Amino acid sequence: MMPSLVVLTDFFAVTNRALSYAAGLAVPLHAQLVLLHTRYDGLPVPEGFNERHTAPGEWKTDQALRHLAAEQTVPTEVDVAEGFLPEAVTEAVRRHHPLCMVLGRPSAATEPAELLTNAVMDLLRHAPHPLLLVPAVGWDAFPPRRFLLAVDGQPFTFNDADHQEVLSRLLQATHATLDAVYVTDDEHALPGASNVLETVRANDLVSTFAESRLHEVYHASAVAGVLEETARQEADVLVVVVRRHSLLGSLFHSSVTAQLIQESAIPVLLLPAED
Repeated sequence: MMPSLVVLTDFFAVTNRALSYAAGLAVPLHAQLVLLHTRYDGLPVPEGFNERHTAPGEWKTDQALRHLAAEQTVPTEVDVAEGFLPEAVTEAVRRHHPLCMVLGRPSAATEPAELLTNAVMDLLRHAPHPLLLVPAVGWDAFPPRRFLLAVDGQPFTFNDADHQEVLSRLLQATHATLDAVYVTDDEHALPGASNVLETVRANDLVSTFAESRLHEVYHASAVAGVLEETARQEADVLVVVVRRHSLLGSLFHSSVTAQLIQESAIPVLLLPAED
């Protein structure tokens, strides 16, 4: 069965570069695309699509999606769901077994940042699956060559064995490197480099991981520390392990997750894990 990338196309992904980014990744991954559209996603309707929930509007949406699928350079199918976003994604994961979901992050000038962040948080709570967020602007590197994994130093376990394979498959397909960063400050002392390394190695995210690729950053703000290291490394993708109980544990709590989603200038890959 050909692997797939499910692109959420509720006129956020299709109005920026998320779809082309997903199509570009699909080539080395030998994957197909699934354009997932939910008719009643619960999100405010973007400007210009006020009639999309009427019968003529839904027909136009279906036609537009089929035309969009036909334009792609990789095999692409359309999946239209009638439910709300978390339920639609849960069903899409069951049907298509995607490597990850892909969602475009609109610029703050076009949509409030909180709108997408709340949708992502809700999605991760109810339909935990690897999710790749692609900013509309601010990044240029493709294919990605440098991945940076943000960890908090605490043990974690993925709730699905397939989730831990996503990163290794992306690294292998794009011939990219992986570094890791963890942030310390006066109030949150972490167990040390050896233990942090063990949290990465224990989950087989990559076949080997050298200590030289682990970077400790001292900063009062976990978000600022991670983003500063992202810039210093000239990373192309930021990878974040998301914990179930608070969406990130220890230093990485829900507000940190939200800020990374909103402020990262590069694509962010969220990997759901158990506590």
